[in-house]
Amino acid sequence: MALAVGAATPQVLLKSYETQSGKANPARGEQFFNAKHGKEWSCASCHENPPNHDTKHIVTGKVIKPLAPSANPTRFTNEAKAEKWFKRNCNDVLGRDCTSQEKADVLSWLMTI
Repeated sequence: MALAVGAATPQVLLKSYETQSGKANPARGEQFFNAKHGKEWSCASCHENPPNHDTKHIVTGKVIKPLAPSANPTRFTNEAKAEKWFKRNCNDVLGRDCTSQEKADVLSWLMTI
């Protein structure tokens, strides 16, 4: 199933993930964000918790803008960009792509920050 074309808000993107997977659970999203999943890093390794401020990549030192949409209004407003970064970061943290449910859970939690 395709995502909402040109998602203009985090809410639209979240709804698309939920359509594919089921109701998002912010508590499960926070747990997922902070956990290591058999690899060396968690999402929080680079984005910190709460992810509402600039951070730095733990290897490259490159500045990472806040993930929380409340702190970075452009975050999760472009479907292609969100998918690109979910794919890259999920592979770093999980060694695989995230499921739609995992994306929904994490995004729903990020929207509470």
